[in-house]
Amino acid sequence: MASKAEEIEVAGRAVRLTSPDKVYFPRRGFTKRDVFEYYLAVGDGIMRALRGRPTTLQRFPDGIEGEMFFQKRVPARGVPPWIETATITFPSGRGAEELCPADLAHVAWAAQMGTIVFHPWPVRGTHVDSPDELRIDLDPQPGTDFADAVEVAGTVREVLAELGATGHPKTSGGRGVHVYVRIAPRWSFVEVRRAAIALAREVEARRPDLATTNWWKEERGTKVFLDYNQMARDRTIACAYSLRANARATVSTPVTWDELPDVEPDDFDLRTVPPRLAKLGDPHAAIDDDAFDITPLLEWAARDDRGDLPYPPEYPKMPGEPMRVQPSRAKKPKDE
Repeated sequence: MASKAEEIEVAGRAVRLTSPDKVYFPRRGFTKRDVFEYYLAVGDGIMRALRGRPTTLQRFPDGIEGEMFFQKRVPARGVPPWIETATITFPSGRGAEELCPADLAHVAWAAQMGTIVFHPWPVRGTHVDSPDELRIDLDPQPGTDFADAVEVAGTVREVLAELGATGHPKTSGGRGVHVYVRIAPRWSFVEVRRAAIALAREVEARRPDLATTNWWKEERGTKVFLDYNQMARDRTIACAYSLRANARATVSTPVTWDELPDVEPDDFDLRTVPPRLAKLGDPHAAIDDDAFDITPLLEWAARDDRGDLPYPPEYPKMPGEPMRVQPSRAKKPKDE
């Protein structure tokens, strides 16, 4: 017998919760209600990550072992009248009205719709073409692990400190590490991506044994990839306090720099993160206090005669971008 629908007040609004007993994480038995209540419990933290940001929803209406899809457009019908959206533009030039959470009721509504993972853009709805968040994504390649990503994150912290910037680390919820830097919304996606490349190249130069900026997997080796393309338009990362769609129901969790070397990604999940946040507070609480001026990174980029790096394959060819073809498949000059 199906469980009854409920109406729950969130941020002063009535949010309907249907099929609360539907199992979303079979291995651990977590239900739709567990997911819904998790997001209410981490409300302060996740709203710090989502407030005013156009957000793509990764939905699993039948749980993580069922069908998954990314929702980039809020439906024209059947949504509460208070749902707020922002108009974003994809690399193709097409636009969409995307969810733009104004309060925790928006998050609860998305959870009711089967959202497990929240993917906000690095912009606010008030300036959708100018990122205010520089995101450094440290992605361990085969043969490396979370501990290696942590080590590279230490070098990221070192470079940022020399520039006068404060990085805010979090676990990815998997094997990686994310470091966020608040920036002023003065630059385009192209410029912020170039700044990310400049930062990544400096980290790579300091740790050539462990860090790489090579876009092509065949060239990365046993290293941690600094994924500069996470700063390209319409590329997003699971936000702070978002659940991840894995069997353990891990959470992408903010940590302090002192904590980072000693934690394990599986330490943070649907059950452990709410009491942690209640007890210790949010390590990202001060993320909005200062905005870093990326001009020094853009100056590094301008002096770098290596130029740009490849964009993802689905993007239109960008000015100044190098040949976008896997090196092993590139045509060799006839005189070779």
